[in-house]
Amino acid sequence: MSTAPEVRAVERQGIDVIAESERKGRPRGLFWPWFAANISVLGLSYGSFVLGFGISVVQATVVSVIGVVFSFLLCGIVAIAGKRGSAPTMVLSRAAFGVRGNRLPSFLSWILTVGWETSLAALAVLATSTVFRELGWDDGVVTKLVALVVVAALVIGAGIAGFDVIMRLQAWITVITAVLTVVYIVLVAGSIDFGALAALPSGSAQNVVGALVLVMTGFGLGWVNAAADYSRYLPRSASTGGVVWWTTFGGALAPVVLVVTGVLLAGSSKQLNTDISADPIGALTTLLPVWFLVPFAIVAILGLVGGAVLDIYSSGLALLSAGIRIPRPVAAGVDGAFMVAGAIYVVFFATDFISPFQAFLVTLGVPIAAWCGVFVADVVLRRKAYAEGELHATTGRYGDVRWGAIGLVVLGTALGWGLVTNTYGVPSWLNWQGYLLEPFGLGGRTGAWAYANLGVLVALVVGFLGTLLFARRSIREQEALPVTEPIDSVPATELHP
Repeated sequence: MSTAPEVRAVERQGIDVIAESERKGRPRGLFWPWFAANISVLGLSYGSFVLGFGISVVQATVVSVIGVVFSFLLCGIVAIAGKRGSAPTMVLSRAAFGVRGNRLPSFLSWILTVGWETSLAALAVLATSTVFRELGWDDGVVTKLVALVVVAALVIGAGIAGFDVIMRLQAWITVITAVLTVVYIVLVAGSIDFGALAALPSGSAQNVVGALVLVMTGFGLGWVNAAADYSRYLPRSASTGGVVWWTTFGGALAPVVLVVTGVLLAGSSKQLNTDISADPIGALTTLLPVWFLVPFAIVAILGLVGGAVLDIYSSGLALLSAGIRIPRPVAAGVDGAFMVAGAIYVVFFATDFISPFQAFLVTLGVPIAAWCGVFVADVVLRRKAYAEGELHATTGRYGDVRWGAIGLVVLGTALGWGLVTNTYGVPSWLNWQGYLLEPFGLGGRTGAWAYANLGVLVALVVGFLGTLLFARRSIREQEALPVTEPIDSVPATELHP
């Protein structure tokens, strides 16, 4: 009789520890979900977003490569925790924040992932509508509603099904989208105008930093809170270096190619650069021959769905980690309802996409960067596997609330929000940001540093250095305690507060 782990149609596993019998795979298997989730042609539009900071093609290329690779390296480090602890990211974060203290970052993680899945679903619908219009077909309300139903069914269905279905789906999405994306790049290569690119003036250091922060928040920093959700099924004997490499490589490979290509395309055409701000995916169809519009729609929708699928899976886990006691498939369904409602607003009522999208990235990027700094430093400091059962016990070694870690996130967020501004002034209720730019001598909200969004980097550094300086002793004390009970024998439902 075979002893291979069962492939389930619907994953029942919630936020409790993965049993030894269900741990499977090798680190290289992490390539598929991360590549599929980040090969979205939205990456091409980021080339326009980066150039929007007024920098040259060389500066934009360097910023794009560094921002993408470094931000996904952070994901690779977080993924180590999944292998060590066999639990979701926002459960493992309890080791740093305490079991109930971690509800704050869990809630922030939930908002971020729901926001991302909403944005990706809305873009898939807008892209479908644009392709229909370019083909001369009806692109009105009915088309958008049908597209929304199809996209929502794919995303929510995969989110409810869970890990095994997602891993298989992402492998297929990877192959299909990779091939079609290469064809797209070949077809639009003739639109690149090297003369126009060479004429782009160089930007200031502040503009370069702002573009770097945008790339980081749009890629790896948007995934750090979910990075251990897929490595948690790996055996403890899996290579740590392999986990870091395949997560980083899988996540960064497609975005590096796509963003740099997007820089070349947007820098070659002012009209394309302008159109992308209104419809980031649909605008890319204007460069294509008619015969490739349908394949483009396929690659665009599948790429966006691939990202949304990982988001809805992780958002459900974050919701459970925040203390909501419902089955994991139900949590995915709840998040799907929020996703549909948000997508309806973006598709049918919002007049602009890029302005609120960038405001969303930067605003939530600050507290998530602070959390990331704390958790990455916590992972780096640890030398032993987690006492997994105690991640669900308020009286265990990880404690109930660890105020030091929470304080670092609060401090990093307070400093960070004071050093970022809403680039386009939309939505206006975020115009309170940037309150430290004047006191810190950075020129205020209209000065040279106003749009550099230094706050994201400051929050990351505050969380990281603060944990390195102040948490080392407590981590060593945690690891010195003996594990008194087999970790697989402690049901999370009994210990969860």
